[in-house]
Amino acid sequence: MATAIPLRNIWLLFLYAADLVQFKGRFDHQVETARDLPDLVARLLTHVVEERLRRNLSRGYRPKAATLSRVRGRIDMLETTTRQLMDRGRIACRFEEHTMDTPRNRLVRAALERLAARVADDLVAHRCRQLAGDFTRMGVVGPRPSWAELASDQIGRNESADRFMVALARMVFDTIIPTEDAGGVSGTLPDSTDHLIRRLFERAVGNALRLELQPQGWSVTQGKRLSWPVTAASPGIAAILPGMQTDIELNHPATNRRIVIDTKFTAIFTASSYREQILKSGYLYQLYAYLRSQERVGDPASLTSEGMLLHPQIAGAVNEEMMIQGHRMRFRTVDLMADPGAFEISLQGVV
Repeated sequence: MATAIPLRNIWLLFLYAADLVQFKGRFDHQVETARDLPDLVARLLTHVVEERLRRNLSRGYRPKAATLSRVRGRIDMLETTTRQLMDRGRIACRFEEHTMDTPRNRLVRAALERLAARVADDLVAHRCRQLAGDFTRMGVVGPRPSWAELASDQIGRNESADRFMVALARMVFDTIIPTEDAGGVSGTLPDSTDHLIRRLFERAVGNALRLELQPQGWSVTQGKRLSWPVTAASPGIAAILPGMQTDIELNHPATNRRIVIDTKFTAIFTASSYREQILKSGYLYQLYAYLRSQERVGDPASLTSEGMLLHPQIAGAVNEEMMIQGHRMRFRTVDLMADPGAFEISLQGVV
């Protein structure tokens, strides 16, 4: 689906998806003046990086092994004995080294280098290259980290500036900003990035609902895996049975209410031989399976659970519902083209 989504709304989706809503409103001028998404991310990333450099980058620890003349950390007895190091006044040690060459700093340096080659504005590109060089001179020289390395580099609650800086850098490598020479982001989104914008849409809706509903006693779960209620099975069925995973699940224990939301970054309607507009049957069957397959005696919420298919609004607004075998099923759209205020209200008010 190629849709011309206003840059300010993509930015708002990003802030909700990255759980960084506290930064909303701080960069309105940059959002309004940026020519496209890469330009905006580059301007914001360079601004945040310059602030971090003025206060010094965060450091971390990494494991290191070295042969030294004095003990540091733990002695590697096997290495020391095998190489007869003590005869030469040396000893093999393993220790933690304090360094700036952390996964988060390496990611930011790599993002600056990528943006320098992607941004059209020469001045912004120069700032990206200059800051990437500053990182290198400060000892951030390792390769771009894997996502597993980044997961191990936990960012503390008090490191909000680092969280924002890393979230912007991740946005570059999530290919929400494409690396192809052709195409742009602020106008028509390339088909190759649709599934990534869908992920952004899904996470943004989930976090917006969490902020809105948790104070009211709701729990919000994203990406919950469901199991089929199988009672008898042939030996090979487990290997070929498709899995089920909800996008968003809302639970309110006080009222035994449960809502399963499936986000789809596609048009809500398709065409048939008889009607111009009809709900997509595959999505409808999927939601029906989510609700009926999870019914459990002793779990009242499962017997009356509600389902919702949530799509971006493409033609007209849709807000319809029906009851099927005790389950309320709703079909809604969110207008990604609306002005930011109305867009945010619709995002928060999905249920």
